Amino acid sequence: MTILHESTSAAQGLASRYRTFMSRHVGVMPTLAAVVILLVLLIGAQIAFGNFIAPRNLSALLLNNAYLVVLAVGMTFVILTGGIDLSVGSVMAFTGILCAKLLSEGLPAAVAIPVMIAGGAAIGLLIGVLVQYFGVQPFIASLAGLFLARGLAFVVSLSSIKVEDPLVLWLQRTRFTFGDWYLTPTGILALLTVAVATFVLQWTRFGRTVYAIGGNEQSARLMGLPVTRTKVLVYVISGACSGIAGLVLTAFSGAGYPLNGVGTELDAIAAVVIGGTILTGGSGYVIGSLIGVLVYGVIKTIIAFEGADPSWTRIVIGALLLVFIVIQRVIVARSERRR
Repeated sequence: MTILHESTSAAQGLASRYRTFMSRHVGVMPTLAAVVILLVLLIGAQIAFGNFIAPRNLSALLLNNAYLVVLAVGMTFVILTGGIDLSVGSVMAFTGILCAKLLSEGLPAAVAIPVMIAGGAAIGLLIGVLVQYFGVQPFIASLAGLFLARGLAFVVSLSSIKVEDPLVLWLQRTRFTFGDWYLTPTGILALLTVAVATFVLQWTRFGRTVYAIGGNEQSARLMGLPVTRTKVLVYVISGACSGIAGLVLTAFSGAGYPLNGVGTELDAIAAVVIGGTILTGGSGYVIGSLIGVLVYGVIKTIIAFEGADPSWTRIVIGALLLVFIVIQRVIVARSERRR
């Protein structure tokens, strides 16, 4: 009986490890598909325009979309647990206008920047508490956060506030050149956010817990993982990333504005999904989200080169999003059959 029990336990352990492996790596194919699409877009644009793949043009790609990269990182954490955060665009606007207001009143950037990031994290904490402790659906809880953050942005100021602080402006105006390539501090900040998030998700206990919750929350609870704390923390991380994105966007535009980021939460979700993160949770990569943002940026740049209506960006992204959702459903269904 003891031998039988040990054999059963071993088999269950192997099955559990297999499910965890499949849950974490089922998103490889969509991510690879995003890489292929990015390469096809770049090659096609180079053939069409002749000067698209130029160092300065590609450098500008990260510069113009650095804030979206940071938002997508935070959104990746949330979606990996099977949640959603609709508040990120409004939180970005709120933290941006808050920072501009504090700076205009003479507060040093060394104080204003941590305050704005903490403000974003506080709204994320509120959403996480609503989801985890009050059983509110993530869609509704984050929608409440969206209205709250947008309202707070208008409370701070009804009009734009120009930023003249040297440190904040330095983040955008400085260029670190490498031949014809260049990188700004905002771009470096975005890449550092990606690097830290990748490390956390792939090589820490917290990251493994995030994947486990998205794969099967009930199983994660039975294994004794800190599900409650982790689910709250992912929304805090998303809120903090929104605060960082608010800093990046404020530096990029040179001003805070309460209407910034309208609809940006949808861009962030689209980038994460196109990058291969499964909407039902448990599978995906932060690097994939970065690729998704680059796909979005390249499409936007191609349409600008063509001189077409910018609304075509939304149309193309919408079509890609539908394709990737179908791909995800097929991959998840095949994975379930293998189990």
